Amino acid sequence: MQTEKVIDHIVNWLKDYATKAGVNGFVIGISGGIDSAVTSTLCAKTGFPVLCIEMPIHQAASHVTRAQEHITDLKQRFDKVTDTRADLTPVFEEFKNEVLLEGKQEVLDMALANTRARLRMTTLYYYAGLMGRLVAGTGNKVEDFGVGFYTKYGDGGVDLSPIADLMKSEVYEIAAALNISDSIMVAKPSDGLFGDTRSDEDQIGANYDELEWAMKMQDTGKTATDFSGREQEVFKIYSSYNRRNKHKMDPIPVCEIPKELM
Repeated sequence: MQTEKVIDHIVNWLKDYATKAGVNGFVIGISGGIDSAVTSTLCAKTGFPVLCIEMPIHQAASHVTRAQEHITDLKQRFDKVTDTRADLTPVFEEFKNEVLLEGKQEVLDMALANTRARLRMTTLYYYAGLMGRLVAGTGNKVEDFGVGFYTKYGDGGVDLSPIADLMKSEVYEIAAALNISDSIMVAKPSDGLFGDTRSDEDQIGANYDELEWAMKMQDTGKTATDFSGREQEVFKIYSSYNRRNKHKMDPIPVCEIPKELM
């Protein structure tokens, strides 16, 4: 990958989109992870104003620290970067007080995790609407188009996706070129939706290098029977997520009414 040229291409794409949309800049949630660090830096390089928002909900201390370190660094490097913090923990707890908390614990935990992401999306769009800005998404290609590892209408609810055509390994290449802090570079990727330090790999059962490999293999027409051992296991994990999460990646289905019924 021609890293510097890719960076320039994304920055120019962002500038062109924002200019044509007639907006005043970008809003982005900062999690302390590699994807939001890279995306926020790319947005800052456009010269447009960028609002970085922390939105903790019972967040792991390590996530908070990395997010704050990144925001501080970004503000030192770019004049038009500002930040704010919306502690959504009380909002989340009040939501839990008003809904039924029944069913299998695993299902309940996932529903509440997705609720966290949707509360954050609502917050981002509040500020975007208030300031006339665009919400920048932080999903990469493996998450957005491979395993669908994001929340529908949560972190998947954005105005534009600057890094969604980059594999996770390519995001790390971009991050190195952008001088993203070492603490973020070495941190295990995590969605931060459970209030603990569990990683994406803990949840999925495979790391991003393995998922990238499986995505490429599926694109070439391979099936699970073409592999054995760990490779077969990873391919099955990828295929399962890809199949189950198609509803996130495909356009919303519309029931078209036959003309003769109208």
